[in-house]
Amino acid sequence: MIELILGGARSGKSRFAEQQALSSGKKRYYIATARSLDDEMTERIKVHQQSRADDWRTIEEPQALAKVLRENAHEDHCLLVDCLTLWLSNLLHTDKADDWQKQRKELLETLPALPGHIILVSNEVGSGIVPMGELSRRYVDEIGCLHQEIACLSDRVILVVAGLPQILKG
Repeated sequence: MIELILGGARSGKSRFAEQQALSSGKKRYYIATARSLDDEMTERIKVHQQSRADDWRTIEEPQALAKVLRENAHEDHCLLVDCLTLWLSNLLHTDKADDWQKQRKELLETLPALPGHIILVSNEVGSGIVPMGELSRRYVDEIGCLHQEIACLSDRVILVVAGLPQILKG
């Protein structure tokens, strides 16, 4: 099963995703895409880690997401990826121009073949104004297209608003 959980900043999407993983009854893996590049992000990561029970296995992977999913997917596993927006940001800020398209293609080809329960968390960023900068516009365009492609592959798509899940698909 593939679930895509979307929401704005501080919408409750990560908490909801963790509850979904708990209710799966499967062994839980938390695949973190965030990188600790400053004190504020280090604190955010720490808060996320402390909120999870000790029986989660955490894997930190800022770029090679499809590879990590393939290596850890199993019928008895629930893999929670938090989050796709940071993963995209990590890839757009590499020196290699084709990294993003290559990793995106690999993820989209990998997802349908994975066993177990896959939960993908991402920020819905396309509801605001069009950003002024070229990189910001590309970011919004790329994440919006990725969300659409993953939503097509997903069994369930949920938008979390103010902590309340709104089922969009499934």
